[in-house]
Amino acid sequence: MNLYVNQTKDSLESPYLPIPGVVERVVRVTEKERLFTISPLNPSLLEYQPGQFYMIGLPGYGEAPISITSAPGAEREFELCVRAAGNVTNALHRLKRGDFVWVRGPFGTSFPIGEMKGKDIVFIAGGIGIVPMRSLIKAVLRESRDFGKLTLIYGSKSPEEMLFSEELDEWRSKGLDIELTIDKPDPKWQGNVGVVTTLIPKLGVRQGETFAVVIGPPVMYKFVILSLRDKLIGPEKIFVSLERRMKCGIGKCGHCQINGCYVCQEGPVFKLSDLKDMPEAI
Repeated sequence: MNLYVNQTKDSLESPYLPIPGVVERVVRVTEKERLFTISPLNPSLLEYQPGQFYMIGLPGYGEAPISITSAPGAEREFELCVRAAGNVTNALHRLKRGDFVWVRGPFGTSFPIGEMKGKDIVFIAGGIGIVPMRSLIKAVLRESRDFGKLTLIYGSKSPEEMLFSEELDEWRSKGLDIELTIDKPDPKWQGNVGVVTTLIPKLGVRQGETFAVVIGPPVMYKFVILSLRDKLIGPEKIFVSLERRMKCGIGKCGHCQINGCYVCQEGPVFKLSDLKDMPEAI
């Protein structure tokens, strides 16, 4: 245990050195995703905002950037929803309560909740994009009286792949209108069928009074943005989260670079109007 304490002290002085965290709970969300509750041995790691991410590491496997899915303000622990998609994330799925992980962060930009107060917000999530969106939604719903109409449009490939479906009724009770869709017909599904853009034309939008937050797979962004343009939501009122091949979290490796922009530092949250000179970002 002294090893962990000493490394925690050193880590406060360097973003390169990780701080250990204890896995408190592991919950199976879908066949591919697990929800981890992690308690860091240093509470400074809990000073995060919606949209930020941690670098999560395991000795012998490496590190991976993982979006934070819990709301800020927790005193002891945070939540990460991890899809098994590679060497590190598959190893994370084998962890159990009491195991240690190594944590660096939080890194990156966050959603400017204060800027959106008093306005309507449309949250548009596709697939695993609901993971960082959950952190923002939970933070906004804590202060729902400070906002206008709140709407979530969320799409997944199938009902089985829909994340956090058991929380939707709670979100509705706190003032969030929710529209769901799946990509293809399914005998167990009675709702809308089609990509998320099929639900956007139904939106009632107050021109100049509505923000949109978009998180999902890269192929989704262009079509969602075009649909929002039809609703007269300008690029200065659209926020996107880009997770472009982030690897180090501190702008050193260059894997996430777009021209002179390092996504892990200047993002992953961007205002769409700030990306006008980086067309390859979307």
